[in-house]
Amino acid sequence: MTSPDDSPLPARPRLIATDLDGTLLHDDRFVSDRTVAALAAAEKAGIEVFFVTGRPARWMDVVRDHVHGHGLAICANGAAVVDLHAGGHLVKVRPLDREVAVDVVRALRDVAPGTTFAVELTTGIHYEPAYPPFQQDPGATVATAEKLLRATDEASADPVVKLLAHHPDLPPDGFLTLARTAAGDRASITRSSPTALLEISGLGVSKASTLALCCAERGISSDEVVAFGDMPNDLEMLTWAGTSYAMGNAHPDVLAAASGRTVTNNEDGVAVVIEEILARL
Repeated sequence: MTSPDDSPLPARPRLIATDLDGTLLHDDRFVSDRTVAALAAAEKAGIEVFFVTGRPARWMDVVRDHVHGHGLAICANGAAVVDLHAGGHLVKVRPLDREVAVDVVRALRDVAPGTTFAVELTTGIHYEPAYPPFQQDPGATVATAEKLLRATDEASADPVVKLLAHHPDLPPDGFLTLARTAAGDRASITRSSPTALLEISGLGVSKASTLALCCAERGISSDEVVAFGDMPNDLEMLTWAGTSYAMGNAHPDVLAAASGRTVTNNEDGVAVVIEEILARL
């Protein structure tokens, strides 16, 4: 961890932007009492806290009670801004065009045979028959990605916030590089899972670009933002923020990109830095 004497912290940050899984949350997916107290203290001191995550809005119950003041969170790697005080009401959506998504599916099938897909809409997830099962939604449609992306009625025409691509054999970083080479000119492609699972958004959509929009609306500059993250989908946010921290458990690329380092998520690394910030005010 960066020591207090050489910490890159700004004199008075106005916003803290933190990833959730592997960053704010412990590995068993809970927010520790220490972190809850630190988040509340930051808000009380006038520092806004934004949760910025790859999770869809429907998976935000774990932190819903810890959003103070504004109540907003950035979900789906920047594709959606939701008001958690209003039951997950969508404030902003930056969708992935369906035709573009079909092009990406075809490109990845060509360069990485065996890839399977899931389609995350604003209303829920749908997936291919061979896609790895995970927290399956009771109302999910199971069909080919091409069929899932073909809107046939009002319900199926809901905005696409993310396309997920999974490969059973390729190394995660290798799959990411391959996909960006094949389709990176049509969509934003990243990853946050330890497996070969890619997250695909509209071109230019990222945690950083949506956070920048939210900050601009508040008159907050990047120099006034402190960001935390652990995986490649955090990289743009960490390099955009004036001050950034990689978790002790972070991906090597994140450790190299961040301006500072804290301890692991299981050691409350975000809370450690927030406490340091508040001690300086």
